[in-house]
Amino acid sequence: MPDNLPSKYVLNLAAARRIVQACQTEAQTHGWNVVVAVVDDGGHLILLERMDGTQLASIDFALKKASSALLYQRPTRVFEEGLVGGRQAVLALPGAVPVPGGQPLYFNDQLVGAIGISGVTADQDDQIARAGSEAL
Repeated sequence: MPDNLPSKYVLNLAAARRIVQACQTEAQTHGWNVVVAVVDDGGHLILLERMDGTQLASIDFALKKASSALLYQRPTRVFEEGLVGGRQAVLALPGAVPVPGGQPLYFNDQLVGAIGISGVTADQDDQIARAGSEAL
């Protein structure tokens, strides 16, 4: 490989499964049913799991949270905090979801993907997403 080409880490299916398992464990500990979506660094879906009893709308919302966290390289909670703080410009950001539950996924300081959780309250979704990101 030429020296001038950078290398990067890639989020693979095995890692996505570990992340989803960590999320599901956190959710089950509290009796919560959620959708977990994991996307790669290009925003492409790697793995999506909907726990039994989770509302159907959470499928799309989990994907949107993951995409938002990836595009802006920050947790979706940041956008909600901006709105609560009076920063209405957040509403004009393309693809930004101002609801907690989306987390970017980093490995050795490289962005490798993102996770989105939907199905319970925003704070609970966020708690589950953090558990998933810590599993990486």
